[in-house]
Amino acid sequence: MSEMSADNRKRALGKDLLLAAVMVAAGLAVSGLALTEIRSTNTAELAQATQPLQSPPPSDQDKTPPAESKPGGGRPTTPAPEPARPDTQAQKEGAKPALPPAPAEKMAPPIQQK
Repeated sequence: MSEMSADNRKRALGKDLLLAAVMVAAGLAVSGLALTEIRSTNTAELAQATQPLQSPPPSDQDKTPPAESKPGGGRPTTPAPEPARPDTQAQKEGAKPALPPAPAEKMAPPIQQK
């Protein structure tokens, strides 16, 4: 009986090796077909890129100097921004700050040096 189980093991191993070899051969065949398909296509189409846009050369009329920047900037905002903390005069008149007061920093005891 031990003789039969050894034969069965050899047959199973042979079938497994045959199946593995067939699968490897099929993979190589598919890879080869894919490579020949890639090579047979026109490579000029694959490497073709769009042409860069060409703008007309600048004329002398287009060479105006940029506008001068002024200190303080001229950036209009609508509505005008209000400060987060009104000045003391406005606070006396009843204006409330837009933000709550900042929390006081918490003090910890000093770190002891060793």
